[in-house]
Amino acid sequence: MTTRAWWLVVLNFMLPGSAQVLAGNRRLGRFGLRATLTLVTIAIIAGAVYLLWPEVLLTVFTSTIGLWAAAAVLAFYALTWLVLTVNTLSLINLVKAAPGARPIIAAFSAALMVVVCGTAGYGAFVATSASGFLSSVFVAGPSEPPVDGRYNILLLGGDAGADRDGLRPDSLSVVSIDATTGQATTISLPRNLEDAPFSAGSSLGALYPEGYGSIDGCDVSACMLNSIFTEAELKRPEYYPNAVAEGSSPGIQATLEAAQGITGLTIQYFVLIDMQGFSDLIDALGGVDIDVQNRVPVHTDETFSEVLFWFEPGMQHMDGYHALWFARSRHGTSDYDRMQRQTQMQEALLAQASPANVLTKFQGVAAAGTRVVKTDVPQGMLGYFVNLASKTKELPVVSVPLIPENGVDPEDPDYVAIQAMIAAALAPAPTATPTP
Repeated sequence: MTTRAWWLVVLNFMLPGSAQVLAGNRRLGRFGLRATLTLVTIAIIAGAVYLLWPEVLLTVFTSTIGLWAAAAVLAFYALTWLVLTVNTLSLINLVKAAPGARPIIAAFSAALMVVVCGTAGYGAFVATSASGFLSSVFVAGPSEPPVDGRYNILLLGGDAGADRDGLRPDSLSVVSIDATTGQATTISLPRNLEDAPFSAGSSLGALYPEGYGSIDGCDVSACMLNSIFTEAELKRPEYYPNAVAEGSSPGIQATLEAAQGITGLTIQYFVLIDMQGFSDLIDALGGVDIDVQNRVPVHTDETFSEVLFWFEPGMQHMDGYHALWFARSRHGTSDYDRMQRQTQMQEALLAQASPANVLTKFQGVAAAGTRVVKTDVPQGMLGYFVNLASKTKELPVVSVPLIPENGVDPEDPDYVAIQAMIAAALAPAPTATPTP
């Protein structure tokens, strides 16, 4: 009877339903076997689809319907396995097993039940949570095609806070991604760029035909790139009456048009990250590893006269608080140094935010994400971008900072030369001609 008990426990775990077919309610057993074999078949098909067409499977599991369907399936199997395990325990008839084996068999069966049913139940919980998270962050709308074989995304880091009137982008960059290879190029835009041009058809560009700050009424000392957001958002929202309805805002739309005018690129989407909530996202992911290249001070006041602490050179594991300070510190450094650190932080997060890491800490990531991120990327494009990101992680990220070292004078920028530099960086590498 002890051997029989162990066999039934193992069979219930390896092939749910088989224990009932052999030693119990065969009708229940056949139901369990059909459910088990159906799940195995679904898993095999899903695995084959992922190997052949990963974008298809990723699209399904980043859609609201797909996630709720997955949650329903997992909840069904959690309940099915619970019923089958409890029934198997009744078939074992522990009182007839060896006295020393009874508690071991019971504990082992209970542990398997908790692991299997708990995993399925947690998966259903994550699926429903993911559906709510994705629906709250990403919009429902048509997807945009790549332009010249690339997707260009405006990435804004906002510096909103209790002591600030509105929001100004503290970090501005355009991430250009090859739609086929996934090769990513980050174009860092200094926030103090002056006379920024706007793309054709821009509403704010009609007011500033010679570049931002080219008319009377604008405080030229404040007419830098990062001021465009505040002007459109707080002073001229009537220029963009449809921005909010389209999932954007006047400030975001005006800044996007300026970024297009500067880079000469068509930008399909934007992502706005609230820097004040950025630390929550880092903490949710368990921190980030950064190779500090130079000693970086952190100040305690606006006059930069006092230093709270220093980031020393070398590899460091940073929590959200320290990662945010590392990316934003200006004490004893320039805006261009900070741009470099922010780019380094972006690349570190891309490299370290693996699917397994995000999944195991999903609840914290989702909670932080709803507070941190605003974007107009449609939910229907997530599967495509997740698949593309897997290719991006395998390739080095190209950086094009618009800084004086690259010949860019923020007070008198040559935008024709800037666009030529960007075009050269995005041009496909020439293929080597084989020697005859």
